[in-house]
Amino acid sequence: MRKLLLSVTCAALMLAACNTPKEPVNPSVLAALDALPALVDSCGIPVLQYCYFSPQGELHGLVQAQDTTFDIPQPVTEESIFQAASLSKPVFAYIVMRMVDRGEIDLDRPVADYTDIERFEDKEMARRLTPRIVLSHQTGLPNWAAGPSSDEWPTSCITFKYPADSCFAYSGEGYAFLQRAVEAIQGAPLDEIARREVFEPFDMPTTSYDWQPAYDTLALVGFNRDGENRGQGRHPRANCAYTLRTNAREYARFIQHGLLNGEGLSDAAHKEMFQHQVHAQRYADEPRACDSSVFWCLGFGAVEEPSAGAGEYYWHWGDNGNFKALWLLHPGTKEGFVYFSNRATGHDLLDPFLKELTGEDLPLNDWIRN
Repeated sequence: MRKLLLSVTCAALMLAACNTPKEPVNPSVLAALDALPALVDSCGIPVLQYCYFSPQGELHGLVQAQDTTFDIPQPVTEESIFQAASLSKPVFAYIVMRMVDRGEIDLDRPVADYTDIERFEDKEMARRLTPRIVLSHQTGLPNWAAGPSSDEWPTSCITFKYPADSCFAYSGEGYAFLQRAVEAIQGAPLDEIARREVFEPFDMPTTSYDWQPAYDTLALVGFNRDGENRGQGRHPRANCAYTLRTNAREYARFIQHGLLNGEGLSDAAHKEMFQHQVHAQRYADEPRACDSSVFWCLGFGAVEEPSAGAGEYYWHWGDNGNFKALWLLHPGTKEGFVYFSNRATGHDLLDPFLKELTGEDLPLNDWIRN
Protein backbone atom coordinates (compact mmCIF):
# COMPACT_ATOMS: atom_id res chain seq x y z
CA MET A 1 0.00 0.00 0.00
CA ARG A 2 1.90 3.01 -1.26
CA LYS A 3 0.09 5.68 0.70
CA LEU A 4 -2.14 5.11 3.64
CA LEU A 5 -2.04 8.36 5.51
CA LEU A 6 -3.89 10.75 7.71
CA SER A 7 -3.07 14.41 8.10
CA VAL A 8 -2.30 15.64 11.59
CA THR A 9 -2.81 19.33 10.83
CA CYS A 10 -5.76 21.29 9.53
CA ALA A 11 -6.62 24.97 9.66
CA ALA A 12 -10.21 25.11 8.47
CA LEU A 13 -11.55 21.77 9.71
CA MET A 14 -11.21 20.03 13.04
CA LEU A 15 -8.73 17.14 12.82
CA ALA A 16 -7.36 15.09 15.69
CA ALA A 17 -4.53 12.57 15.51
CA CYS A 18 -2.90 10.57 18.28
CA ASN A 19 -0.28 7.91 18.91
CA THR A 20 2.49 9.36 16.77
CA PRO A 21 4.17 6.48 14.94
CA LYS A 22 7.43 5.16 16.38
CA GLU A 23 9.10 5.78 13.02
CA PRO A 24 8.25 8.37 10.35
CA VAL A 25 5.28 7.41 8.20
CA ASN A 26 5.85 7.52 4.46
CA PRO A 27 5.57 11.22 3.46
CA SER A 28 3.34 10.28 0.53
CA VAL A 29 0.94 8.73 3.01
CA LEU A 30 0.87 11.89 5.08
CA ALA A 31 0.34 13.98 1.96
CA ALA A 32 -2.62 11.83 0.94
CA LEU A 33 -4.37 12.22 4.27
CA ASP A 34 -3.76 15.97 4.22
CA ALA A 35 -6.39 16.05 1.47
CA LEU A 36 -8.98 14.25 3.60
CA PRO A 37 -10.49 17.31 5.35
CA ALA A 38 -11.17 19.06 2.05
CA LEU A 39 -12.77 15.90 0.66
CA VAL A 40 -14.97 15.53 3.73
CA ASP A 41 -16.10 19.12 3.41
CA SER A 42 -16.77 18.91 -0.34
CA CYS A 43 -18.86 15.76 0.16
CA GLY A 44 -20.88 17.36 2.96
CA ILE A 45 -20.01 14.65 5.46
CA PRO A 46 -20.76 15.89 9.00
CA VAL A 47 -18.22 13.65 10.74
CA LEU A 48 -15.65 11.16 9.48
CA GLN A 49 -13.75 9.12 12.04
CA TYR A 50 -10.71 7.09 11.01
CA CYS A 51 -7.78 4.94 12.06
CA TYR A 52 -4.65 4.05 10.11
CA PHE A 53 -2.05 1.54 11.26
CA SER A 54 1.29 0.28 9.95
CA PRO A 55 4.38 -1.39 11.41
CA GLN A 56 5.56 2.13 12.27
CA GLY A 57 2.57 2.89 14.49
CA GLU A 58 -0.96 4.25 14.43
CA LEU A 59 -2.76 7.47 13.56
CA HIS A 60 -6.38 8.04 14.44
CA GLY A 61 -8.79 10.89 14.79
CA LEU A 62 -11.74 12.59 13.14
CA VAL A 63 -12.63 15.23 10.62
CA GLN A 64 -15.70 17.41 11.17
CA ALA A 65 -17.14 19.46 8.32
CA GLN A 66 -17.36 23.23 8.55
CA ASP A 67 -21.04 23.20 7.58
CA THR A 68 -22.77 24.30 10.77
CA THR A 69 -26.21 23.29 9.49
CA PHE A 70 -25.51 19.79 10.82
CA ASP A 71 -26.89 19.93 14.34
CA ILE A 72 -25.38 16.97 16.16
CA PRO A 73 -26.77 16.72 19.70
CA GLN A 74 -24.08 14.33 20.91
CA PRO A 75 -20.46 15.30 21.65
CA VAL A 76 -18.22 14.55 18.65
CA THR A 77 -14.98 12.87 19.72
CA GLU A 78 -12.72 9.98 18.75
CA GLU A 79 -14.82 7.88 21.13
CA SER A 80 -18.05 8.61 19.22
CA ILE A 81 -19.89 5.48 18.08
CA PHE A 82 -21.06 4.84 14.52
CA GLN A 83 -23.17 2.20 12.85
CA ALA A 84 -20.66 -0.16 11.27
CA ALA A 85 -23.32 -1.59 8.94
CA SER A 86 -21.88 -4.51 6.92
CA LEU A 87 -18.53 -4.19 8.67
CA SER A 88 -20.44 -6.40 11.10
CA LYS A 89 -19.87 -9.38 8.79
CA PRO A 90 -16.06 -9.80 8.98
CA VAL A 91 -16.23 -9.87 12.79
CA PHE A 92 -18.82 -12.64 12.60
CA ALA A 93 -16.76 -14.55 10.02
CA TYR A 94 -13.79 -14.45 12.38
CA ILE A 95 -16.00 -15.91 15.14
CA VAL A 96 -17.08 -18.73 12.83
CA MET A 97 -13.45 -19.53 11.98
CA ARG A 98 -12.63 -19.69 15.69
CA MET A 99 -15.41 -22.25 16.04
CA VAL A 100 -14.05 -24.18 13.04
CA ASP A 101 -10.70 -24.38 14.81
CA ARG A 102 -12.39 -25.83 17.89
CA GLY A 103 -14.34 -28.40 15.87
CA GLU A 104 -17.68 -26.83 16.83
CA ILE A 105 -18.76 -26.19 13.26
CA ASP A 106 -17.63 -27.52 9.87
CA LEU A 107 -17.21 -25.12 6.94
CA ASP A 108 -18.59 -27.67 4.51
CA ARG A 109 -21.37 -29.25 6.55
CA PRO A 110 -24.94 -28.02 5.96
CA VAL A 111 -25.97 -25.17 8.24
CA ALA A 112 -29.30 -27.00 8.49
CA ASP A 113 -27.51 -29.62 10.60
CA TYR A 114 -27.18 -26.98 13.32
CA THR A 115 -30.43 -25.00 13.13
CA ASP A 116 -33.90 -25.02 11.62
CA ILE A 117 -34.85 -24.05 8.05
CA GLU A 118 -38.52 -23.24 8.71
CA ARG A 119 -38.40 -19.82 7.00
CA PHE A 120 -37.09 -21.20 3.70
CA GLU A 121 -39.60 -21.81 0.94
CA ASP A 122 -37.28 -24.29 -0.82
CA LYS A 123 -36.06 -26.51 2.00
CA GLU A 124 -34.15 -28.86 -0.27
CA MET A 125 -32.12 -25.93 -1.56
CA ALA A 126 -31.66 -24.60 1.97
CA ARG A 127 -30.08 -27.89 3.02
CA ARG A 128 -27.30 -27.27 0.49
CA LEU A 129 -26.09 -24.15 2.29
CA THR A 130 -22.84 -24.49 4.24
CA PRO A 131 -20.89 -21.95 6.32
CA ARG A 132 -18.38 -21.62 3.47
CA ILE A 133 -21.15 -20.84 1.00
CA VAL A 134 -22.69 -18.31 3.40
CA LEU A 135 -19.46 -16.49 4.30
CA SER A 136 -18.50 -16.13 0.63
CA HIS A 137 -22.00 -14.98 -0.45
CA GLN A 138 -22.79 -17.90 -2.71
CA THR A 139 -26.14 -18.77 -1.12
CA GLY A 140 -28.23 -17.48 -4.03
CA LEU A 141 -30.37 -15.61 -1.50
CA PRO A 142 -31.52 -11.97 -1.69
CA ASN A 143 -29.91 -9.48 0.65
CA TRP A 144 -33.04 -9.60 2.85
CA ALA A 145 -36.40 -11.33 2.68
CA ALA A 146 -37.92 -8.27 4.38
CA GLY A 147 -36.54 -5.19 6.10
CA PRO A 148 -34.31 -6.75 8.79
CA SER A 149 -35.37 -4.20 11.41
CA SER A 150 -39.06 -4.71 10.70
CA ASP A 151 -41.49 -6.65 12.85
CA GLU A 152 -42.18 -8.94 9.89
CA TRP A 153 -38.60 -10.01 9.22
CA PRO A 154 -38.18 -12.80 11.84
CA THR A 155 -41.04 -14.81 10.30
CA SER A 156 -40.76 -13.68 6.66
CA CYS A 157 -40.47 -16.34 3.96
CA ILE A 158 -37.00 -16.70 2.43
CA THR A 159 -36.88 -17.48 -1.28
CA PHE A 160 -33.85 -18.08 -3.51
CA LYS A 161 -32.90 -15.70 -6.35
CA TYR A 162 -30.39 -18.17 -7.78
CA PRO A 163 -29.54 -21.82 -7.14
CA ALA A 164 -27.38 -22.29 -4.07
CA ASP A 165 -23.63 -22.31 -4.76
CA SER A 166 -24.09 -21.12 -8.35
CA CYS A 167 -22.81 -17.54 -8.22
CA PHE A 168 -21.89 -14.60 -6.01
CA ALA A 169 -25.02 -12.99 -4.54
CA TYR A 170 -24.43 -10.65 -1.60
CA SER A 171 -26.79 -11.65 1.20
CA GLY A 172 -27.32 -10.54 4.77
CA GLU A 173 -30.06 -13.16 4.99
CA GLY A 174 -27.50 -15.92 4.56
CA TYR A 175 -25.39 -14.50 7.38
CA ALA A 176 -28.42 -14.27 9.66
CA PHE A 177 -29.14 -17.95 8.94
CA LEU A 178 -25.62 -18.88 9.99
CA GLN A 179 -25.97 -16.65 13.06
CA ARG A 180 -28.87 -18.81 14.23
CA ALA A 181 -26.64 -21.87 13.93
CA VAL A 182 -23.79 -20.22 15.84
CA GLU A 183 -26.12 -19.17 18.65
CA ALA A 184 -27.60 -22.68 18.83
CA ILE A 185 -24.17 -24.29 19.04
CA GLN A 186 -22.88 -21.82 21.61
CA GLY A 187 -26.13 -21.69 23.59
CA ALA A 188 -25.74 -17.91 23.85
CA PRO A 189 -26.88 -14.75 22.00
CA LEU A 190 -24.67 -13.14 19.36
CA ASP A 191 -23.36 -10.22 21.40
CA GLU A 192 -22.34 -12.40 24.33
CA ILE A 193 -20.45 -14.68 21.92
CA ALA A 194 -18.79 -11.72 20.18
CA ARG A 195 -17.74 -10.17 23.47
CA ARG A 196 -16.02 -13.37 24.50
CA GLU A 197 -14.46 -14.19 21.11
CA VAL A 198 -13.54 -10.71 19.83
CA PHE A 199 -14.38 -7.61 21.84
CA GLU A 200 -12.64 -8.54 25.09
CA PRO A 201 -9.51 -10.14 23.57
CA PHE A 202 -8.96 -7.17 21.24
CA ASP A 203 -9.80 -4.40 23.74
CA MET A 204 -13.03 -3.21 22.11
CA PRO A 205 -15.03 -2.19 25.21
CA THR A 206 -17.61 0.04 23.49
CA THR A 207 -18.24 -2.22 20.46
CA SER A 208 -21.49 -4.18 20.41
CA TYR A 209 -24.09 -5.80 18.16
CA ASP A 210 -26.73 -4.70 20.72
CA TRP A 211 -27.67 -1.19 21.79
CA GLN A 212 -25.75 -0.26 24.95
CA PRO A 213 -26.84 2.42 27.49
CA ALA A 214 -23.64 4.37 26.80
CA TYR A 215 -24.75 4.79 23.19
CA ASP A 216 -27.41 7.29 24.28
CA THR A 217 -24.64 9.87 24.33
CA LEU A 218 -21.86 8.17 22.33
CA ALA A 219 -23.79 7.11 19.19
CA LEU A 220 -23.93 9.88 16.60
CA VAL A 221 -27.03 10.68 14.59
CA GLY A 222 -27.04 10.10 10.83
CA PHE A 223 -28.06 12.43 8.01
CA ASN A 224 -29.59 11.64 4.62
CA ARG A 225 -28.48 13.22 1.34
CA ASP A 226 -30.87 16.10 1.92
CA GLY A 227 -29.07 16.87 5.17
CA GLU A 228 -31.98 15.77 7.36
CA ASN A 229 -31.19 14.32 10.78
CA ARG A 230 -32.52 10.75 10.77
CA GLY A 231 -31.52 9.92 14.32
CA GLN A 232 -29.27 7.28 15.83
CA GLY A 233 -31.16 4.41 14.18
CA ARG A 234 -31.65 1.85 16.92
CA HIS A 235 -32.17 -1.75 15.78
CA PRO A 236 -34.64 -4.10 17.49
CA ARG A 237 -32.37 -7.16 17.57
CA ALA A 238 -28.70 -8.07 17.20
CA ASN A 239 -27.88 -9.16 13.66
CA CYS A 240 -24.41 -10.30 12.57
CA ALA A 241 -24.86 -8.73 9.13
CA TYR A 242 -25.51 -5.08 9.99
CA THR A 243 -26.10 -4.01 13.64
CA LEU A 244 -22.53 -3.67 14.93
CA ARG A 245 -21.68 -0.30 16.49
CA THR A 246 -18.12 0.73 17.13
CA ASN A 247 -15.50 3.40 16.61
CA ALA A 248 -12.55 3.47 14.23
CA ARG A 249 -9.85 2.86 16.81
CA GLU A 250 -11.56 -0.24 18.23
CA TYR A 251 -12.45 -1.70 14.83
CA ALA A 252 -8.87 -1.19 13.66
CA ARG A 253 -7.73 -3.41 16.53
CA PHE A 254 -9.88 -6.19 15.13
CA ILE A 255 -8.46 -5.72 11.61
CA GLN A 256 -4.87 -5.62 12.84
CA HIS A 257 -4.95 -8.36 15.45
CA GLY A 258 -7.71 -10.66 14.19
CA LEU A 259 -7.38 -10.41 10.42
CA LEU A 260 -3.83 -9.28 9.69
CA ASN A 261 -2.04 -11.15 12.47
CA GLY A 262 -4.55 -14.00 12.79
CA GLU A 263 -4.47 -13.86 16.58
CA GLY A 264 -6.84 -16.44 18.05
CA LEU A 265 -6.79 -18.53 14.87
CA SER A 266 -4.74 -21.50 13.77
CA ASP A 267 -2.43 -20.89 10.82
CA ALA A 268 -4.70 -23.06 8.68
CA ALA A 269 -7.88 -21.15 9.59
CA HIS A 270 -6.17 -17.79 9.12
CA LYS A 271 -4.92 -18.79 5.67
CA GLU A 272 -8.33 -20.18 4.73
CA MET A 273 -10.04 -16.86 5.49
CA PHE A 274 -7.95 -15.12 2.83
CA GLN A 275 -8.46 -17.68 0.06
CA HIS A 276 -10.55 -16.58 -2.93
CA GLN A 277 -13.83 -18.48 -2.86
CA VAL A 278 -15.69 -16.84 -5.75
CA HIS A 279 -15.30 -14.18 -8.40
CA ALA A 280 -17.43 -11.35 -6.99
CA GLN A 281 -19.52 -10.30 -9.95
CA ARG A 282 -21.88 -8.19 -7.90
CA TYR A 283 -24.90 -8.52 -10.17
CA ALA A 284 -25.04 -12.08 -11.46
CA ASP A 285 -26.92 -11.11 -14.63
CA GLU A 286 -24.94 -7.92 -15.34
CA PRO A 287 -21.17 -8.36 -15.67
CA ARG A 288 -19.26 -5.07 -15.39
CA ALA A 289 -15.65 -4.04 -15.92
CA CYS A 290 -15.25 -3.20 -12.22
CA ASP A 291 -16.05 -6.82 -11.29
CA SER A 292 -13.05 -8.31 -13.07
CA SER A 293 -10.51 -7.94 -10.24
CA VAL A 294 -12.82 -8.38 -7.22
CA PHE A 295 -13.17 -11.70 -5.39
CA TRP A 296 -14.76 -12.81 -2.13
CA CYS A 297 -13.01 -14.67 0.64
CA LEU A 298 -14.53 -15.94 3.92
CA GLY A 299 -16.14 -12.80 5.30
CA PHE A 300 -14.61 -10.03 3.19
CA GLY A 301 -13.53 -9.07 -0.30
CA ALA A 302 -10.21 -9.11 -2.15
CA VAL A 303 -9.15 -6.85 -4.98
CA GLU A 304 -6.11 -7.42 -7.14
CA GLU A 305 -3.67 -4.53 -7.15
CA PRO A 306 -3.02 -3.24 -10.70
CA SER A 307 0.74 -2.90 -10.06
CA ALA A 308 2.41 -6.18 -10.95
CA GLY A 309 3.73 -8.09 -7.96
CA ALA A 310 2.30 -5.66 -5.42
CA GLY A 311 -0.10 -8.15 -3.86
CA GLU A 312 -3.75 -7.72 -3.00
CA TYR A 313 -5.93 -5.49 -0.90
CA TYR A 314 -8.61 -6.99 1.33
CA TRP A 315 -11.63 -4.89 2.20
CA HIS A 316 -15.24 -4.51 3.20
CA TRP A 317 -17.68 -1.65 2.96
CA GLY A 318 -20.62 -0.71 5.16
CA ASP A 319 -23.85 0.98 4.09
CA ASN A 320 -26.76 1.45 6.46
CA GLY A 321 -28.20 4.29 4.40
CA ASN A 322 -27.16 7.31 6.47
CA PHE A 323 -24.04 5.63 7.85
CA LYS A 324 -21.20 4.62 5.52
CA ALA A 325 -17.96 2.84 6.40
CA LEU A 326 -15.00 1.13 4.75
CA TRP A 327 -11.84 -0.76 5.69
CA LEU A 328 -8.84 -1.62 3.57
CA LEU A 329 -5.97 -3.94 4.46
CA HIS A 330 -2.71 -4.62 2.62
CA PRO A 331 -0.95 -7.61 4.20
CA GLY A 332 2.12 -7.09 2.02
CA THR A 333 2.97 -3.83 3.82
CA LYS A 334 0.99 -4.61 7.01
CA GLU A 335 -0.99 -1.40 6.63
CA GLY A 336 -4.68 -0.91 7.26
CA PHE A 337 -7.24 1.85 7.26
CA VAL A 338 -10.85 2.15 8.44
CA TYR A 339 -13.31 5.02 8.40
CA PHE A 340 -16.84 5.66 9.59
CA SER A 341 -19.15 8.49 8.52
CA ASN A 342 -22.62 9.68 9.44
CA ARG A 343 -24.23 10.81 6.21
CA ALA A 344 -25.52 9.09 3.08
CA THR A 345 -22.75 10.91 1.16
CA GLY A 346 -20.05 9.07 3.11
CA HIS A 347 -18.78 7.09 0.12
CA ASP A 348 -18.71 10.05 -2.27
CA LEU A 349 -15.05 10.61 -1.45
CA LEU A 350 -13.94 7.08 -2.35
CA ASP A 351 -12.53 7.64 -5.85
CA PRO A 352 -10.17 10.53 -5.08
CA PHE A 353 -9.36 9.31 -1.59
CA LEU A 354 -8.49 5.71 -2.51
CA LYS A 355 -6.39 6.93 -5.43
CA GLU A 356 -4.35 9.11 -3.06
CA LEU A 357 -4.35 6.50 -0.34
CA THR A 358 -3.03 3.63 -2.41
CA GLY A 359 -1.58 5.12 -5.57
CA GLU A 360 -3.74 2.60 -7.45
CA ASP A 361 -6.89 2.75 -9.55
CA LEU A 362 -8.89 0.32 -7.43
CA PRO A 363 -12.43 -0.34 -8.73
CA LEU A 364 -14.09 -0.36 -5.31
CA ASN A 365 -16.10 2.83 -5.75
CA ASP A 366 -17.71 1.55 -8.95
CA TRP A 367 -18.22 -1.91 -7.44
CA ILE A 368 -19.93 -0.49 -4.34
CA ARG A 369 -21.97 2.39 -5.69
CA ASN A 370 -23.02 1.39 -9.21
